[in-house]
Amino acid sequence: MNKPSDIHFLAERLKKLTLGEVMIDPSDLGRYATDASIYQTMPLAVFVPKTAEDISIAIELARDMGIPILPRGGGTSQCGQTTGAALVIDNSKYFRNSQNLDLEKLSIEVEPGMVLDTLNAQLKKHGLWFPVDVSTAGQATIGGMAGNNSCGSRSIAYGNMVHNVLGIDAWLADGQLAQFGLMQDAQGRALELGQFVQSLAMKHQAEIERMWPKVMRRVAGYNLDIFNNQNQRPYTNDGTVNLSHLLVGSEGTLAYFNKLKLQLAPLPKHKTLGVVNFTSFHKAMDSAQHIVKLGPTAVELVDRTMLDLSRSNPAFKSTIETALIDQGGKSPEAILLVEFAGDELAPLEIKVKQLAELMADLGQPGSVVEMLDPATQKNLWEVRKAGLNIMMSLKGDGKPVSFIEDCAVPLEHLAQYTQSLTEVFAKHQTRGTWYAHASVGTLHVRPILDMRRDGAQKMREIAQEASELVRKYKGAFSGEHGDGICRGEWVQWQFGPKLNEALKEIKNAFDPGNLFNPGKIVNTPKMDDSSLFRFPPEYKVIPLKTHLNWSSWNVQNNAVTEETSEPGTGQDPAGGFSKAVEMCNNNGHCRKFDAGTMCPSYRVTRDEKHVTRGRANTLRLALSNQIGADAFTGDAVKEVMDLCVSCKGCKRECPTGVDMAKMKIEFLGHYKKKHGYTLRDKLIGHLPNYLHLISSSKALSGLFNLRNHSHFLALLLEKLTGISAKRSLPSWRTDTVWRSTLGEIDLEVFLKSTKPVVLWADTFNGAFESETIYSAVRVLEAAGYTVFIPKKEQGHFCCGRTYLATGMIDRAKESATELLSALFPFADKGIPIIGLEPSCILSLRDEFLVMDLDDKAPLLAKNSFTFEEFLAKESKEGRFNPSLKPATQAILIHGHCHQKAFDVVKPMLDLIKLIPNAKPELIETSCCGMAGSFGYESEHIDVSMKMAQIQLLPAIEKAPDALVVADGSSCRHQIKDGISRQALHLAQILEMHLN
Repeated sequence: MNKPSDIHFLAERLKKLTLGEVMIDPSDLGRYATDASIYQTMPLAVFVPKTAEDISIAIELARDMGIPILPRGGGTSQCGQTTGAALVIDNSKYFRNSQNLDLEKLSIEVEPGMVLDTLNAQLKKHGLWFPVDVSTAGQATIGGMAGNNSCGSRSIAYGNMVHNVLGIDAWLADGQLAQFGLMQDAQGRALELGQFVQSLAMKHQAEIERMWPKVMRRVAGYNLDIFNNQNQRPYTNDGTVNLSHLLVGSEGTLAYFNKLKLQLAPLPKHKTLGVVNFTSFHKAMDSAQHIVKLGPTAVELVDRTMLDLSRSNPAFKSTIETALIDQGGKSPEAILLVEFAGDELAPLEIKVKQLAELMADLGQPGSVVEMLDPATQKNLWEVRKAGLNIMMSLKGDGKPVSFIEDCAVPLEHLAQYTQSLTEVFAKHQTRGTWYAHASVGTLHVRPILDMRRDGAQKMREIAQEASELVRKYKGAFSGEHGDGICRGEWVQWQFGPKLNEALKEIKNAFDPGNLFNPGKIVNTPKMDDSSLFRFPPEYKVIPLKTHLNWSSWNVQNNAVTEETSEPGTGQDPAGGFSKAVEMCNNNGHCRKFDAGTMCPSYRVTRDEKHVTRGRANTLRLALSNQIGADAFTGDAVKEVMDLCVSCKGCKRECPTGVDMAKMKIEFLGHYKKKHGYTLRDKLIGHLPNYLHLISSSKALSGLFNLRNHSHFLALLLEKLTGISAKRSLPSWRTDTVWRSTLGEIDLEVFLKSTKPVVLWADTFNGAFESETIYSAVRVLEAAGYTVFIPKKEQGHFCCGRTYLATGMIDRAKESATELLSALFPFADKGIPIIGLEPSCILSLRDEFLVMDLDDKAPLLAKNSFTFEEFLAKESKEGRFNPSLKPATQAILIHGHCHQKAFDVVKPMLDLIKLIPNAKPELIETSCCGMAGSFGYESEHIDVSMKMAQIQLLPAIEKAPDALVVADGSSCRHQIKDGISRQALHLAQILEMHLN
């Protein structure tokens, strides 16, 4: 047992001798205590190395002090491989470079922290890819994939990780850097270790041949059979022995990877997809053995549970329904995605036809949806990749649990195996959710268990019965995700006591001091050791009176029917808030860089604390008193929330539905109540009130505008308020919408008009950019709509967003209640409510529903629309047919984060396409970085601009003559400050083109 003084000494030495980052604070450790499994163990310390030398020093120090080392990549392992009481070394931030790309031999060398999608983005321009296409490609690191011997959807064509690794340079426990490659070229310690393992293999040859699973997928234990291959697919094409294959699948227990040499593959030029719909799950499983004879590159299963969950998720609904024969009807019991790939399209189209013919021969005529369009295929594969996480979105304490999800059986037994396992689940009053790799007999089945109550007992019993089935059908207990904790104890069951002892000898030869990731593969704990659980028996949540209504999360669920209890019945002392936080299963989808919005702060910092997962873990630990008393309203949570820009990217993109923007509102309400409001909070929060005083006077407006023209004043105000002197402020004006007659009309006349619409003038457009509202009115009136703008004698109707952003939730509720009262009479009559500022109008469909306003809020939400959303719908229904002049400039579109969260970016494209000759181009961006007040704050200005520089500003700079469309006022401000370009609201673009 290492003493705290040892850990502090290690931390000080690492800080002094390396360039890396060292963490020993409880909240930092807590963020590295979990992976995507059910387990949690606090690390002793966390180290983020910047160089290879840093790692070498860390290994030496830890070895000398007897402190274990646990290498970590994306932290997405599902079996607990990356949890442990050790010095956790995070490779993912800095140790992620590539070198020595060989276009002739199709190979490349990468550091272990390289993310798969990042690597493939680099290779794409050469027509190449690394074909081990795991579903977590956006966050999985190559080192982690090698550690687990990952597989992916197309392993039937390309094999597992072990089949695609050519060499590994790795540090051994004694500090030596050894090169593991072809045995015939091996030298030094690598050769010695290889010869030792070879002697073990020869000694146990008969036992290996008797006990080793003869299937495509087997990743348990160490690869002792590289000297006498037992798998359906040989380790190498020519039968040579590659010693790096001893390290693949070793889960960081034998050596610490320095770099990996990978075998690349040409990108297929064409793909086709046939999606087979089944009325019976058994038929789907039975068909797989026949389908693979057509030579597909993938045969992937999606079951009814995943189909239903996908159809209930707005991010996936439209995509998943493209795969269904009956898009408006009930979901089929299962679908199989059957992909064919090659260099010529015509033969692949024939393959899809042959698939349809095969299914007809098997009694399933008309069951195949043919997908030949690449974009449609890509979208469907993205939903399939999100499969596990979609399943984890079940509300309630029962969750699909990983522990037998990797069992692999020969295809001819697949249907019988799944049927028998379904009966096992029923016996234990649960059911399984199924998906994954039907092509190779690996089905990721996860029974729904409540790990806070009787889940551990059921897990043990189900595992026992499942193992009997695996043995009956001559399969492998671990077929893809590795051993870790949940399957570590089953290694001996799989291979028997003799081979298990041989595996221990391998571990001892490589790592005699048990330095690297102890307790994995050999000498493992029990899978149901409750002291290792994320939710152990003693787990308790602090009582909390919440500001927002979280009751929809405060439920329990039925494992068999998946039905949930009434909101508020889930026995959460935090009123459902903690259960919403606990929806994060650590899948790490928020760590992606390729597309979408989340998580913008992580994309800039690459720090675990500044990613949605890190925030959720910190909240969970604080709410359960694991990182100190009063942590929820202390510095630990404040620190992780600091760079959350409330973009709502996670609301849409997190497959388990973690809404960190809403959680930040809840946190701020409690934090500010305890610590008080700053002058800046008050200036921002109360803006909708005092702006009318300033805008009513030219003298006052002019005085306040001096700040933008005086650097001295800007610096003085920064010191007083914390508003950055580097940032311009919106210009005050006296011609606000509320001081004009725009939108004023007799209500009786308005209500009798044929096309009435209410245009709500929000704070930002109404006060600072009135021209956007004028443009919107002109566009609407030109199309025959009668426009009414609600006004009041003092001030204006506000949604309360500035109050929410500063933790003044009670004041926000007052504003929201007033706005609801003003707009509801129109919504009640079916009159559309239109808004120009996405964050404001969409709050009616989001925050208004959890602020305990009254039962009018849902109807208002149903009848509120963004400007583009409303007109796109009207255009589709034939009621909006404007006469527009042809476009003469290119048009770039930047979607506001909240537009992306509510899937209302496409209507912008649809409307601009109404302009003759217009060819709108959507900029693929994350958050612009302004994020309301965030970009004005002096401590955040640099991060704000870095967010903009990732994608948005460079894309605009490349198109100097293009019109730039940005509906968010903060987005327009960021673009103006960043590159001195004036972006326009969509309403202004349409007005420009009116005839």
